[in-house]
Amino acid sequence: MLNSLKQTGKTIGRELNRALENLSEGWRELLSRSSDALTHFTRHKDEEQKENSALATFPRWSLLAGELEETSKDVVVRVEVPGMDKDDCEITIEGNMVHLSGRKRFERETHDSTYHVMERAYGSFQRSIPLPRNVNIDQAEASFKNGVLTVRLPKEGVTNPKSIAVT
Repeated sequence: MLNSLKQTGKTIGRELNRALENLSEGWRELLSRSSDALTHFTRHKDEEQKENSALATFPRWSLLAGELEETSKDVVVRVEVPGMDKDDCEITIEGNMVHLSGRKRFERETHDSTYHVMERAYGSFQRSIPLPRNVNIDQAEASFKNGVLTVRLPKEGVTNPKSIAVT
């Protein structure tokens, strides 16, 4: 009986270790993949007073998932900004950084309801994305489609490849 209890204890210990390792691995992957996508949202006092009970319980952090692509001529930044319009976003390019700021507004359809799941963050945010090389700010273009903000930045000093003969 004692051996059986010891064996059961060892089995439970191994299973707990395995579960903790899987959880830890999942968190490491989430943190490494999300990079700076985890964005803090701040609320204005007037918003909190207006919708005090609902907004107070909403998260203050959310993922603004993005990608940075480099082509032969451009650096392209895409950021998902769900629930926002193009007028809610502001883009500033400074040196080798793209700064994205904006405001995601809380709009409630009914006032006599209770939230059971609250995963969306609301308020003002700012996110900075480092660029891999110098870009031509004067020719930068931005577009917004289906909740994705795209910033196209032509590389500065792009020249076509040239072969040079060795003499």
